[in-house]
Amino acid sequence: MDESLQAQIKTYLSHLDGLIRRGCQLRDMLAADPSDSSTMAATRAWQEDCGVTVNQLSGGSKAHWLARSFSEAFLVRSSGTGDAVEGAPPVEIVKRLLDVLEQAVASLSGIVTSVAAEAPQPHRFDFVHDPELRSVVEQAYTEGRHALDQGDFELAMVTSCGILEAVVTDALEYRGLSALFDAGVPGGQISDWSFETRLTVAERAGLIRGGCARLPAVARRYRDLPDDTGRAKATISERDARVAGQVLHVVMRDLDPGR
Repeated sequence: MDESLQAQIKTYLSHLDGLIRRGCQLRDMLAADPSDSSTMAATRAWQEDCGVTVNQLSGGSKAHWLARSFSEAFLVRSSGTGDAVEGAPPVEIVKRLLDVLEQAVASLSGIVTSVAAEAPQPHRFDFVHDPELRSVVEQAYTEGRHALDQGDFELAMVTSCGILEAVVTDALEYRGLSALFDAGVPGGQISDWSFETRLTVAERAGLIRGGCARLPAVARRYRDLPDDTGRAKATISERDARVAGQVLHVVMRDLDPGR
């Protein structure tokens, strides 16, 4: 889905949620005292706001199903002919308009769900040689992005670093120890190396370039950050999390030049 359309739908959903909450309050107030003048004034203002929103969502067309539903909410129909004969009571109008707003929410949510289902799934990590690792880092990548959006900078940074270490390790193991000797490898297996050593050897071997130089110092120590409760001993800033994510993207491009 186009990002501008996605943002527009998100804005409308948020606005509709606000209208629904106001409507529920007015419904209860009218049920308690239908003749209260301040409540009636607030109800008329709410109805006008609903009308503006429905008009926008209907593209200004009175023939649109949402616009028709909005207009019909104000009518009472004869049980015999079905013709409109008079206006509905205020509390009944509020209930009907709430139903119209809920229909609008369902329609917009359906668009988002439909587009998401039709969209091709991302394959950011096709360059990873270990097939079992691909799905793991893809899931972790999604969770890391969500954590960043939610303001959990510690989880976002640690996740980015974990993915970074995983994909670099995969590249090193695919190259093989014997082919890495010229890069000044230490003793032991690759799995025994520190995070910093893996990045250094990968850079010396030409697997990645110098993007890791921007990695914050706290990110380089990400393995040692958790305390006994599992939380970081150091404060992780938004900048730390975002830079770690940016470095990950740079390394992903290095390992998959065709991206």
